[in-house]
Amino acid sequence: MPAGIMTPARNMGSMIGRNGNNDVAGFSSPSGLPFSQPSIMDAHLLPLDIPQNTSESDLARIRDDDFDSATKSGSDNNHELVSGDDQDPRPKKKRYHRHTQHQIQEMEAFFKECPHPDDKQRKELSRELGLEPLQVKFWFQNKRTQMKNQHERHENTQLRTENEKLRADNMRYREALSNASCPNCGGPTAIGEMSFDEHHLRLENARLREEIDRISAIAAKYVGKPVVNYPLLSPSVPSRPLELGMANFGPQPGLGGGDIYGSASDLIRSISAPTEADKPMIIELAVAAMEELTRMAQMGEPLWMTTLDGSTHMLNEDEYLRTFPRGIGPKPSGFKCEASRESAVVIMNHINLVEILMDVNQWSTLFSGIVSRAMTLEVLSTGVAGNYNGALQVMTSEFQVPSPLVPTRESYYVRYCKQHGDGTWVVVDVSLDDLRPTPGVRCRRRPSGCLIQEMPNGYSKVTWVEHVEVDDRGVHNLYKQLVSSGQAFGAKRWVTTLDRQCERLASAMATNIPTGDVGVITNQEGRKSMLKLAERMVISFCAGVSASTTHTWTTLSGTGADDVRVMTRKSIDDPGRPHGIVLSAATSFWLPVPPKRIFDFLRDENSRSEWDILSNGGVVQEMAHIANGRDTGNCVSLLRVNSANSSQSNMLILQESCTDPTASFVIYAPVDVVAMNLVLNGGDPDYVALLPSGFAILPDGGGGEGVSGGSLLTVAFQILVDSVPTAKLSLGSVATVNNLIACTVERIKASLSCENA
Repeated sequence: MPAGIMTPARNMGSMIGRNGNNDVAGFSSPSGLPFSQPSIMDAHLLPLDIPQNTSESDLARIRDDDFDSATKSGSDNNHELVSGDDQDPRPKKKRYHRHTQHQIQEMEAFFKECPHPDDKQRKELSRELGLEPLQVKFWFQNKRTQMKNQHERHENTQLRTENEKLRADNMRYREALSNASCPNCGGPTAIGEMSFDEHHLRLENARLREEIDRISAIAAKYVGKPVVNYPLLSPSVPSRPLELGMANFGPQPGLGGGDIYGSASDLIRSISAPTEADKPMIIELAVAAMEELTRMAQMGEPLWMTTLDGSTHMLNEDEYLRTFPRGIGPKPSGFKCEASRESAVVIMNHINLVEILMDVNQWSTLFSGIVSRAMTLEVLSTGVAGNYNGALQVMTSEFQVPSPLVPTRESYYVRYCKQHGDGTWVVVDVSLDDLRPTPGVRCRRRPSGCLIQEMPNGYSKVTWVEHVEVDDRGVHNLYKQLVSSGQAFGAKRWVTTLDRQCERLASAMATNIPTGDVGVITNQEGRKSMLKLAERMVISFCAGVSASTTHTWTTLSGTGADDVRVMTRKSIDDPGRPHGIVLSAATSFWLPVPPKRIFDFLRDENSRSEWDILSNGGVVQEMAHIANGRDTGNCVSLLRVNSANSSQSNMLILQESCTDPTASFVIYAPVDVVAMNLVLNGGDPDYVALLPSGFAILPDGGGGEGVSGGSLLTVAFQILVDSVPTAKLSLGSVATVNNLIACTVERIKASLSCENA
C-alpha cells in the first residue's frame, strides 16, 4: 500500500486522537464526559483497511519502512542483501543469504498477523530464527513490496478486463445495428433510422475514448502517476452522507411556488453541466487555481496584512494583482472584493475531512448554517489511487447568512482536490462564470478553499482562504457592516463552524459516557437518533430563514419590530413535516447587547418563560441532554413544559444550542412524547414531524468578534396554520403569527433592558 494512504482502522484510531486513558487528547465535555474514539458502526465514514492496533509511531515508521523498501524493491523476497561496514573500492559480487524453509514459513505466518513489526518484534524473530535483525527487516520490506506489486498487477488486470468488456459491448452493438431489419417488411432498416443510431454510437464511443484519455492525462500531468486503461467514470458520485447527515437538497414533494425549501433545480435554472469543449479549459483553470490557493495559504506580508489587534489577515489587493497577474479576469463593474484567511486545528483526521469536503451532501450538512443549497452538476474526475487525489467536479451552491435581510450568494464553480506530499491536501473552488456567463449572478469566487495538514492524534490543521467578488447592494443597512467586514461570509466563519461541527461529531461517537450525571443519555443508539433529529431541525431552520432567490417573502410593516417577512408552503408527502399549510415568519433587529449574553439568556430553560409565549408561563425543565463540545452552550436538550394547562402538561421541546465566535443559534421544535420515546430507544428519527423555530445571533460587525459590540438577532417561527393542504390561508392566521413574533421581540427586549433599542 502506498505511503500516506489512510485505511479504515487507521482512520478510526486517528479521527479522534486518544491518550493513555482512552480519552480524546485535551478534550472533554463540560460535565466531565470524556470522548473516546468512534465505534465500529461509524466505520463507513472511513475509506480503506489496515490493522486496528496501528499507532501514530507505527505509522511514522511505516512511512520510513516503505521508503526504504522502495529503494530495495528489486531484491527477491527469498534473498536478503547482507549490509556490512567494510567498504571495498573494488567491485564485488553481492552476497546473498538464502533463508531456510522453516525461516520463511515462520516469517510468512508472522507477516499475516503483523506486516509492520516494530524493533522489539524484529529482534524477537531474529533470535527465534537465528537471523540478524537487519535481515528480518529487509525480508519484511521486500515482502510488503511484493504484496504491493501483486495488488497493482491485480488492479491492472481488472482495468484491462473492464476495457475489453466495453470494447466487446461496442462491437456487439455495432454488429446488431448492422444486421438490424425492419419489423414490418423484414428488409434492411431505412437509412434515416440507421443514421441516428450510428451517430449515437459514434458519439458514445468517442466519449468513452475521451474519458480514458482525459483521466490518464490528468493523472500524468497533475498527480504524477499515469493511469493506463483506467475504468470509465460514472456521471455522478454516490452520496456518502455524514453519520449524522440529514441533508436533502433535492426537490421536495408537494411543494409549490414560494416554498421555503424550493427545489435545487430552481437554483440552477440558467446553469447546466459543462460541454465537452469546456472541459479542457475547466481543467486548466482548476490547476491554476490550485497553485494560487496553495501560495495564498502560505504567504505572509506584503500579500496579507494583519490588523492592529492581530486577529485578522486582510488581502493587499495591489500586491495580489502583482503576484497573480493572470487570475480569472478583471473584477466586474460594481463588485467589491472580500478576502480573508484563517487557521485552526480541528479534531478530525485529514482524510475524513477531505472526504467530507468532496462529498456535496456531507459538506452542505456540515456547513448548514452557511450553505443553503449545493449540487454537483458533473464529476470530471473521481481521483486516483482509491482516494480524492486529483478529483474534479463542477458544482453550484448557494451561501447564506441566517437572516431574511441578507440575500444569498449563488456560485457556479469547479472544485479540485489534490494531495501535496504526505499528509497535506488542498481543496480549491474557482468560479466558472467567465467560461459560461450567467445573467444575474452577483458573486464570483476567485480561488478559495483550504489547505489541510495532518497533525498528531488524529487532528488536522486547516488554513482557509475565502476570496470572492460580490455585488452586495441588496444587503439591508443593518447587516452592511457585518458583510463588508468579511465576518458574514469570510474564512473565520467557515473555520469556526468547522471546528464546532468537528467537536459535535466527536461527541456523537463517544462511547464511554459516565452514567452518574442526571439527564445524560448513555444509550448509544438513542444518542445517535436524537442528534440526527436535532441536525435535521437545524438544517430546516437555516434553510427557511435566509433570503434565498427561490424564496418569496412578503413584508409586513408596523409590527413593533423591524419589518416581519412571511412566506407559506404546503406539505403533503413529507413524513418529517406536518401535513398542511405552514406559515414561516422571520424578523431581524439590532440589540446593544453582546451576542454571548443574548445566547445565554435564550438557551437557559430557567429564563424561557420570560420570552416563550407558547410555554404559557409554565416551568420548563431539562429532561435529557447531549453535550456537543467544550463550550457548555453547545448541546442538544429535551425540555418538558410543566404547565397548569393540562393540554400542555405533556408537551416536550427538542432544542439545540450552539455557539462560536462568529454565530450562535438556539433552535427548538415541539415534539410528540411517543415519538421521542422511540427516538431515545434508537428508533428512526426521519418520521418525527418537526416545525423548527428559534434564533440566530450574529455580531453587528462593529466590535470585532462581537464581544464588546452589539448583536443582530433573527427571530423565526414556523407554525402549522391549517392541516388541510388545499385550504386558503386566512388573514387572521397571518395576523396571529405577526402578533406572536412582535410580542416575542418585545419580551426579549424588555428582559435584556433594551426596550428603546
